[in-house]
Amino acid sequence: MKTERKVIHTRHVLAVKDLAAEAEYYVNKLGFERDFTAPGWEFLSFGAFKLMLGECTDAMSAVETGDHSYFAHVLVENVDEIFLEFMSNGAEFTQHVADKPWGLREFSVRTPGGHRITYGQEIL
Repeated sequence: MKTERKVIHTRHVLAVKDLAAEAEYYVNKLGFERDFTAPGWEFLSFGAFKLMLGECTDAMSAVETGDHSYFAHVLVENVDEIFLEFMSNGAEFTQHVADKPWGLREFSVRTPGGHRITYGQEIL
């Protein structure tokens, strides 16, 4: 018998080479809020989507991992409005908003270090 599972939230942990530049991109281009900082770390939130950015200047960058740089798929309620907000903020897109055959309307962004995130909404 499985134990009941109730996830409060998750926090993705990402290694970044330039912590200040990455944090500013997430805040200014992708609309994240800064929860708090600690030496070498930034804790950010986009609603229940939470991140920990850790500065690792000698680690392999996400862009070097190619397709493995995708780290999150975020379901939202207002994907078109979020897309337009990100676009007006100057975010870098790998894919513009479009309906997909799997029943989602999605778009994808890339951060300065190459991490990629897809935002989607169920098509009703």
